[in-house]
Amino acid sequence: MDKKKFLFVSLDALIADIAWQVVKEGHEVKLFIESKEEREIADGFVSKTDDWVREVPWADVIVFDDVLGQGAKAHQLRQTGKLVVGGTPYTDQLEDDRAFGQQELKKAGVPIIPQENFHSFDDALTYVRANPNRYVIKPSGEAQNIKQLLFVGEDEDGKDVIQVLEDYQRAWADRVKAFQLQRRIVGVEVAAGAFFNGKEFVLPVNINFEHKKLYPGDIGPSTGEMGTTMFWSEPTRIFNATLKKMETRLREEHYVGYIDVNCMVNSNGIYPLEFTSRFGYPTISIQQEGMLTPIGEFFYRLAEGSLTTFKARSGFQVGVRIMVPPFPYTDPETFAKTSKDAVIIFKKPTRDGVHIEDVKQINNEWVVTGTSGVVLIVVGTGTTMKAAQKQAYNRIENIMIPNMYYRMDIGDRWFEDFDRLHTWGYLRP
Repeated sequence: MDKKKFLFVSLDALIADIAWQVVKEGHEVKLFIESKEEREIADGFVSKTDDWVREVPWADVIVFDDVLGQGAKAHQLRQTGKLVVGGTPYTDQLEDDRAFGQQELKKAGVPIIPQENFHSFDDALTYVRANPNRYVIKPSGEAQNIKQLLFVGEDEDGKDVIQVLEDYQRAWADRVKAFQLQRRIVGVEVAAGAFFNGKEFVLPVNINFEHKKLYPGDIGPSTGEMGTTMFWSEPTRIFNATLKKMETRLREEHYVGYIDVNCMVNSNGIYPLEFTSRFGYPTISIQQEGMLTPIGEFFYRLAEGSLTTFKARSGFQVGVRIMVPPFPYTDPETFAKTSKDAVIIFKKPTRDGVHIEDVKQINNEWVVTGTSGVVLIVVGTGTTMKAAQKQAYNRIENIMIPNMYYRMDIGDRWFEDFDRLHTWGYLRP
């Protein structure tokens, strides 16, 4: 494909790594970052702009990286004839409003988990006391980005959920305006996702497994993500029973981008948990390692609606996130003292499979920046999960950052999960 001009519009620099990948493919790229605190991210990797609207006439393709209002901008530009990868107000609402997302699944004929939606902690406490059970607390709207607020109850009588709700009422009432109590389902957590070209899903589909807890063994506080394993596939039973049923509605919206639905599955059925109607992070960087079609060409053809299939690697991809303090918590003072401007050292010059998050480049040195302590994604690929896992961790051995930490077990869960998913028949069409 000839060289194109790409404009990436980001709230918090989440798409910086993919913008850099497009630069490396020889295209012209400009990146806009709305958050003032995150604007150093990708300095030295990607050209920046401080006014994305001014660059619209320049761009051949515009890529939006999130929900939270980005869908309205993308939709408006698409109506003017621009090539855009991004959502719509409807697809933003699928993710931002958990209750709405669940009801849309139900309308499409997808069975959903019993749940209740609340705008009052008192009402939620009354409900749990009257209906004791195991529940998951899921904030809606902007508060869902505070990942440590997601709470998975263990007590059959709901006492732990009551205690957490009381704590949230005291500490978070000003931030958490709406939330959902979802009946807890036990099984394998798996997401089915695919790109949509405005008319139909693009094949192959992506089956992925997130590792959200901070520590190995899936213990500790919930984080945005510590690592993800995945593979590209023909449509599976999980995809066909959930996301495929949304195709008509997404076509009506002319949605262009990636969408997935996270599910809990067991021998009794498939239970959708929530939508991600945008790129996942670090999912998109791991996916890019498994795509044989260059990501710049992929975005251009996706936006113009001509992409219906693409080439992907057979086998598996394993992505591991490397963090520094104070992640997963927000503490500017700690970040400034322990992590900001730390130099990322590579023992050998090779940087294969290494993707940037909160990083800038100064005189060819990679340096930690931003505010969150999320630094790198290191990806391995292989014909087996074990081979992909081994490559990812071998690549991490080449990296040194003061106070860095990461999970050592990303991919271990697959071997048990595969046995159960295979037995239940969910990985077949």
